[in-house]
Parts: sequence; C-alpha cells; structure tokens
Amino acid sequence: MSSPNAALPGAPHLARDAQGRLMLEGCDLDALARQHGTPLYVYSSASIAGALAAYQRGLAGQPHLLCYAVKANSNLGVLRLLAGLGAGFDIVSRGELERVLTVTGGDASRVVFSGVGKTAQDMQRALEVGVACFNVESEAELELLAQVAAGCGHVAPVSLRINPHVDPKTHPYISTGLKSNKFGIAHDRALAVYQRASQLPGLRVVGIDCHIGSQITQSDPFLEALDRLLDLVDALAQAGIAIHHVDIGGGLGIQYADETPPAADALLRQVIERLHARGHGSKSLWLEPGRSLVGNAGVLLTQVQYVKPGETKNFCIVDAAMNDLLRPALYEAWMQITECVAPPASAPRQRMDVVGPVCESGDWLGRERDLAVQAGDTLAVLSAGAYGMVMASNYNTRARAAEVLVKGDGHRVVRRREQLADLWAHELPLE
Repeated sequence: MSSPNAALPGAPHLARDAQGRLMLEGCDLDALARQHGTPLYVYSSASIAGALAAYQRGLAGQPHLLCYAVKANSNLGVLRLLAGLGAGFDIVSRGELERVLTVTGGDASRVVFSGVGKTAQDMQRALEVGVACFNVESEAELELLAQVAAGCGHVAPVSLRINPHVDPKTHPYISTGLKSNKFGIAHDRALAVYQRASQLPGLRVVGIDCHIGSQITQSDPFLEALDRLLDLVDALAQAGIAIHHVDIGGGLGIQYADETPPAADALLRQVIERLHARGHGSKSLWLEPGRSLVGNAGVLLTQVQYVKPGETKNFCIVDAAMNDLLRPALYEAWMQITECVAPPASAPRQRMDVVGPVCESGDWLGRERDLAVQAGDTLAVLSAGAYGMVMASNYNTRARAAEVLVKGDGHRVVRRREQLADLWAHELPLE
C-alpha cells in the first residue's frame, strides 16, 4: 500500500513541499515530467554524493580502492559525477570499459574488470588501456588471460574471485556466492589455482576477491565471506604467494520498504576491524558497491493513462512498463509508488494494481497500492536509480525513457528520449 504522506524510504533528498508537491532536491518532479515527458528517470546528484561519502568515511585511514559497479547505472552523467568525486569503477563488459574511458579521459588505472565471460578481445583491450586488475572467475579464463597477455607483451594483474559458499540471505536471482551459482572459483580449488596463476607467464598475482550477492541487508554475510578469504590469504602466504589487496565485492542493500541495511561506514568499520584482528590491516581493501550508491537516488516518473475498475481488482494503467523497469516482473520486487502531487485529504483512495501497456500479464510496477489518481496525473516509482534504465529494453517496439540528473534546483538531461525511428535504424529490409 502507499500514501502520499507516507515516509519516503531511503530517500534523504526526496520530500514534499508545503503544497504537497514531490521534490527531488529543489526540483518539482511533476514539473519535470510535464517538461520532458514520461516515462522519465530522474537522479539526485546530492544523494549519490552522500552515499559515496559514507563509504569514503568508513575507509578513511585504510589503504583502499573504492570502485563503483557500473552495471547498476551506467549513464555517462552518473559516471562522470562519481569519477569527479574520486570513485574508481568495476566493469563487467567491454562496453562498460568504453563508457568509463569516455568519462575518465582514457584513464583505466582505477578500473577492476569482473565478469564470468570475458573474451580474448575484451582482455586485449583492457590490457592495452591498463586496468588495475582482472577479477578472474574460472581456471579456463586464467589460462586464456595468460595467453592473451603474453601474446601482446603485457603482464596482467590478477585476482581470483573465490566462491566462498556464503548465503547472502537475498533473492536467489541476485545471490552469487553459493556453490550452485555460476560465479567464481570454488573455495576448495583456490590454492591450486593460485599456484597455477603464479607459474603462468603474462600474469602477476595481486589480490583475492569475492562477491556474494546483491541487496544484502545484514553485516554477517560480509564478515563470514571475509573470514573465508583471509583463511585463504594465510594459506597462500604459507605457500609463498603474497596477496596485496583483499576485495570484498559489493552488494550492500538499500531501503525499498522496511529494510534496515547497515550504514556503509558502520559496515566498513567492522570489516576493517576484522582485517586488523586477523593480522592483515596493512593490506589494501577493495570493494565495488553499486546499488547502495545510486538506488535511492533515482525515481521513475510515469503518467496515469486510465483508471480501470475490474471485477476482482482495480487497475491504474500508466505509460511506464516492464520494458522501462524490469525489477517487479523479474524479481517481484516491491518499490514504493506515490503521487507526485498529493491529492486533497478528501479525495477517495482506491486499491489498485499499477500496470503498464505491454502485452504481458507480468507487466506490473506495483500491486495492491492505495492511490487517489485520475488520467493525466504523475506517479513516482521510488528507489529506481539502480537496475532500472540499465535493464530497459525496446520490447513491444517501445522507445526507452529519457534520463535527468538534478543538482539543487537545476537539472540536466543526461540521456535524450529515444525516437521510434532509432529502434529500427540498424535493421535492413529485404530487397
């Protein structure tokens, strides 16, 4: 259920003004929707900066590399903002690498290359631009990387991504550290694979890595995974293999409803205390947050098209759909939905499913929501800054949304809305 006067989860820069208008920083969201059209993604610069600052506070005094996970939101405006605030970047594709190079002026020295399916061409390009480290996910990848690096006269800095078999207590689709997941090298194989890596020409072992999942709302899974990594670090030292950095990945959750994830700085204090207690306090701590930096910073604006009563439930049909925001259909994710202009207290509220125009019964943004709306009103889907626009598609031949970045009472379009002709510009008709 939702109410225009309900608390707005996890959104310190989202509030209603005295007239009941929903404001992101100093910008009126209903006005932005009417100026730029809908669906429309809007992001808060201040929210992103504040979230990053919490990590930076927690890491103060500890050698570290803090890399933003580009897959969460890869808009160039967002990346440029984070680069200017001192973040490095975690990438999982050649395309993400090129985005980062675009905003850093070609500097890849603070880039970590993760992902299970790197190709030889991906590796060669990353070696040419000098990424900080490859997080290697399999023995076959290790062999290919050594071959590619030796072939082009480079030495690849490597960290093995270890699968520690730790339950992150999150949705199974975004769990990545269990034996049943496709990610990483089994904990029991780690020592042997590190020994192989230390013998291969073209490779230089620099670190150890794990990433156990996303939307994690407890500290214990991070600490358990860290302990399992440090056990391996000790075993590697006995085998004569030095580890210079420990990478705990990302995955810290955000508040969508009533979740209470630990604050980033509080979590990092626990992590660093554990590092020091285990005798590894001098090692560099690397991590790759994504959702926790941008998730609560964004909203998706959508216009109500119809209010449709039904025999068993009512429907609020909007112009955003599962192609714009896949999380509800994919994960049954709950995201708060609220009116951009608060209706009068006397306005009757109806319980409705908020659905889009795509021809799928799975095309819904929210179920069982209490709303007082009519055609033409603007709704905001909150906490939509991560895994929103990056997962958008053109299903049903629908153009993707525009994106706006706000700063104070000003804003800038950071992605123009697609035009329909863009959708078939690369298709070739039969002669």
